[in-house]
Amino acid sequence: MQIHRLSYQVKGFVRITDYALRFAYMVTDQAKEKARILNFWQKYGLTATTEAFKIKERTLYYWQAKLKKGNGQLEALNGGSKAPKNKRLRLWPEPIKQKIKDLRTEHPNLSKEKIHPFLLVHCQENNLTCPSVSTIGNLIRDMGGLRTFSQRVSHFGKVKLLKRAKVLRKPRNFQALYPGHCGSFDTVEKIIQGCRRYVLTFTDVYSRFSLAWSTTSHASLAVKEFFNLVTFLFPYPLAYALTDNGSEFKKHFNEELIRLHVAYYHTYPKTPKMNAHCERFNMSLQEEYLDYHQSELLLPEKFNVGLMKYLLWYNTERPHFGLKLQTPVNFITNSSPDCKMYLTNTVAGIFPFDLL
Repeated sequence: MQIHRLSYQVKGFVRITDYALRFAYMVTDQAKEKARILNFWQKYGLTATTEAFKIKERTLYYWQAKLKKGNGQLEALNGGSKAPKNKRLRLWPEPIKQKIKDLRTEHPNLSKEKIHPFLLVHCQENNLTCPSVSTIGNLIRDMGGLRTFSQRVSHFGKVKLLKRAKVLRKPRNFQALYPGHCGSFDTVEKIIQGCRRYVLTFTDVYSRFSLAWSTTSHASLAVKEFFNLVTFLFPYPLAYALTDNGSEFKKHFNEELIRLHVAYYHTYPKTPKMNAHCERFNMSLQEEYLDYHQSELLLPEKFNVGLMKYLLWYNTERPHFGLKLQTPVNFITNSSPDCKMYLTNTVAGIFPFDLL
């Protein structure tokens, strides 16, 4: 759209722009150097070129042929794959391949590291050489991946494959560097007299500043409301949000993160240690408050009033070992001298929960 607007009634502008974009982004530096050498060859001759650039004659003719085959486009001189045309094949006994197939059939998507111990026992029993873990992975890839997906039948009677959606995972070496760098979210489920109640929790990974809210709903709309509460109470904008793969962190919650341009990290399945800070807050909340006020969860409005008082004490007075016995508020103010952090006045009887 921008190029069309700039090129309006300018003859040849689009063609020149196309050349510029191709030369800047599609032609490598190596191809540009080859084109310069070919121009030098055309201007000064073969002998001068071979002596100046130490290049064999057949190489120059090979580059010239590639350029001609590509209709003079400099992209034709880009470096290609250096893989051999005739590759060696992995020749392993058929019983080993069949054992890998049987293991992946009986236990779908079993990783190569977990296949190796079973395959090692099988090879020892049959006097075979057991392949390494990396070779097992290569054999699985040679056999087509051996991936299987669970299936479900829709209400129309059609069979649909259940494929895990690709999401952004938390980097292995990620470290929070400032307040609001990463906020982690989680859900605690409680059953009180046959009624399900949920406590949504938030923890700032850098400062351990934490919030919680009780609700009767496990839907993404409730989590979105809790996220709005967090942005109201926590005085720093969130750069990253970290959650597990629960359904409550989907639709409305995800849409709110997109609207606010907050990057969204997911943990790997069955890996709560990737969300360790929020899990630790859940444990403290359970041991210090939930165990003593569990009956109040039947009325979330009443429970949230007492919970807000506990969170005020948790963030302003309670020392934390992870912060060298500082409170989260003191840790933020000490690490950021210009911090103007304040907490909402809850003494007057107006709680942030009433704003939702």
